[in-house]
Amino acid sequence: MSPRAPRTRRSGGRSARQASRTARSRETATHLERAVPPVEIIDEEGLARIERNAETILSEIGIAYQDYPEALSLWREAGADVEGELVKCPPGMCRRIVQESAPAAFVQHARNPERSVPIGGRATVFAPNYGSPFVTDLDRGRRYATIEDFRNAVKLTYGLPHLHHSGGTVCEPVDVPVNKRHLDMVYAHLRYSDKPFMGSVTAPERAADSVEMARIAFGGDLEDRTVMTSLINAASPMRWDSTMVGAATVYARANQACVVSPFILAGAMSPVTVAGLAAQGLAEALSGMAYLQLVRPGAPVVFGTFASSMSMATGAPTFGTPEAGQAIYVMAALARRAGVPFRSGGQLTSAKAPDAQAAYESAHTLLPTVQAGVNFVLHAAGWLEGGLSLSYEKLILDADQLGAMAVHGRGVDLSDNGQAMEAFATNAHGDHFLGNPHTLANFETAFWRSEMADSNSFEQWEEEGSQTAAQRANTRWKQMLADYEPPGIDDAVDAELRDYMARRKAEMPDEIG
Repeated sequence: MSPRAPRTRRSGGRSARQASRTARSRETATHLERAVPPVEIIDEEGLARIERNAETILSEIGIAYQDYPEALSLWREAGADVEGELVKCPPGMCRRIVQESAPAAFVQHARNPERSVPIGGRATVFAPNYGSPFVTDLDRGRRYATIEDFRNAVKLTYGLPHLHHSGGTVCEPVDVPVNKRHLDMVYAHLRYSDKPFMGSVTAPERAADSVEMARIAFGGDLEDRTVMTSLINAASPMRWDSTMVGAATVYARANQACVVSPFILAGAMSPVTVAGLAAQGLAEALSGMAYLQLVRPGAPVVFGTFASSMSMATGAPTFGTPEAGQAIYVMAALARRAGVPFRSGGQLTSAKAPDAQAAYESAHTLLPTVQAGVNFVLHAAGWLEGGLSLSYEKLILDADQLGAMAVHGRGVDLSDNGQAMEAFATNAHGDHFLGNPHTLANFETAFWRSEMADSNSFEQWEEEGSQTAAQRANTRWKQMLADYEPPGIDDAVDAELRDYMARRKAEMPDEIG
């Protein structure tokens, strides 16, 4: 064996790597275009059986629409059997309405047209965390989220190239009155980012405010374009409440997209089995999507599901389990058969810190998300503590892993360059390929390179501070905020948005929630 060459210290390596990462971070794709076919874990007969079970739920058990008479009237006119607040649809009715009317794919337009995203087909769109009342970081620990935290999350998401979408309630700013914070949140998405965003769903009038602010930002009528998505959760099991249905109705009438998403904790809000969960989730989603087609035929919808397991010993939610991964695969297949885009997955964990548990559980959710062919992914970055916290550090680490998924989803390059036969033809027997022209031509793009992982020698790692991944992420998010530059916005549009917010806030007293 040849003696090992003496180790030499690289000069300027750290600054060079940082400069390279900064340059790459400016590149932002609008979505991941998957080349690999979706993984199927149930055959045709099994999927058909689940669909029959869902039709039994819809026709014999029914779906309740609580305190929303308009929905009951529309269902009655469509031919459903309405008993009080319970709607029972003849077998096949909801599926027929959805397949005849709902678009198989649509574009969500961004304020910057270059950042508009396709939702459906082979596209996967990653959006950040949603709905957490707490935030956490290595410096200040866990605390209630503020509007400053919300703005920070929007700014960071704007600068992270593999987060294609700005999201919605990335965290819940509790320092703003509950009935007014939606105005500040929508404004933050419009002012501090030009990626697509989500509107408010906590009350119909807040949805209407979101639509009006979007009209201002996008320069008029929205009838011909969808510029917002919204998360409409079912009150599982088998119920829709008036808040969600009311907000969804506002958005559908304005031609804005609704992610119709049963929120299921298996064992509590559905049966414990994957097949039982899938039948219920399908029934609930079909009922919600069909209702929105009754409100406005052609209204864009996304078949959503959020499915997790629970500890049967303690009742605590559990994430990253194999059953939850199976649910993603099954529900994605059911959505394809229904002919509409699908939302699920993310990087979910019960961990309280960005540690090994967080990494394992998040990976066990993210891989099924990409392999199942999910189109719209909420909670793709930042989720911690079962969704109770948005972690600054995990937002950075998760977004880095989304870059790996971009490579995974694109599949194997089988072009002439990818087959590399030229390299074989020009390389001497027994020689390494490091100096081969093919290697040199592909050097910078040959392999995915993490922006956060440390692959250096122990000595280099030690010399640079012996930092953990979370510590590196802590440094990164602070630098990103220090370097942040807002996207441009027309001064008159910004003034009109601010004026609208001020008028709406003045019209209502503060509500503390």
